Amino acid sequence: MKAPAFEFATPASLPEVFTLLAQHGDEAQLLAGGQTLLATLNMRLSEPMLLIDLSAISELHGITVGTDTLRIGALVTHTEIEHSPLVRMHAPLLTMAAPYIAHRAIRNRGTWGGSIAYADPAAEWPACALALDAVVVVRSASGERRIAAADFFVDLYTTSLAAGEVIVACELPLTPTLRSGFDELARRHGDYAIVGLAVALQLDSAVISAPRLAFLGIGRTPFRARQTEQFLRGRALTSATCDTVVQVLHQELEGDNAPLADLTNSSDTKRHLAGVLLRRVLLGMASHHQEEPHV
Repeated sequence: MKAPAFEFATPASLPEVFTLLAQHGDEAQLLAGGQTLLATLNMRLSEPMLLIDLSAISELHGITVGTDTLRIGALVTHTEIEHSPLVRMHAPLLTMAAPYIAHRAIRNRGTWGGSIAYADPAAEWPACALALDAVVVVRSASGERRIAAADFFVDLYTTSLAAGEVIVACELPLTPTLRSGFDELARRHGDYAIVGLAVALQLDSAVISAPRLAFLGIGRTPFRARQTEQFLRGRALTSATCDTVVQVLHQELEGDNAPLADLTNSSDTKRHLAGVLLRRVLLGMASHHQEEPHV
């Protein structure tokens, strides 16, 4: 199929974007990398009267380090994140997750902000943002607003963005002692994940503190396993802990938190695979910690 007819605008600044959004309302859509939007246009799932291309707005690009945050512009591509020395140093979880995103051609065009805004519960970046306690920085004609990732993803493909707001960046707190792990399971490389897991925690003599477990592919939004995090807090990162925590996770993923089945995987299958990933990622982090030199 072909996309429906639409007008196209390439504003050079955010104030121009806000003016266009105010003029056209729901009939306008923002174009970042376009890797999702163009597909929905061609399938006629989206029929905007106006596409607003954000690519010429310089302040939406770039990765920078401030006093206490790593700032990633909304139009930074997946590939730029994958190869960024700043990301590798300050947010290695993103470096680990990037190769799992679709295929190279999509990573070359798709953007960080586009993924966050689309809020696909099976996508890598929303789960990573949740695990890293990211703050989503949004702007509108009335000013700037900062939204914690935990409050940003509210339902399936639904965020707390208000009308007329545009994501300009995400800021990740700089935590030099943070340890990270990522893994996901898919039928083939590049397919949507059946289940995925982003882990961030701190270790003090192998004792876990501040654990954050963000799962993708199991709910209507990326899912923080807070009961399981509570179990891990204060425990040693050992193989015994990695075995025991799986049962805690299985208990948490019941009732209202039961994973959503899809066309090929039942809720029970996803619950089981979530446990497999949790054990695998934590064991990998424990092994890496043991191999590090301790002074």
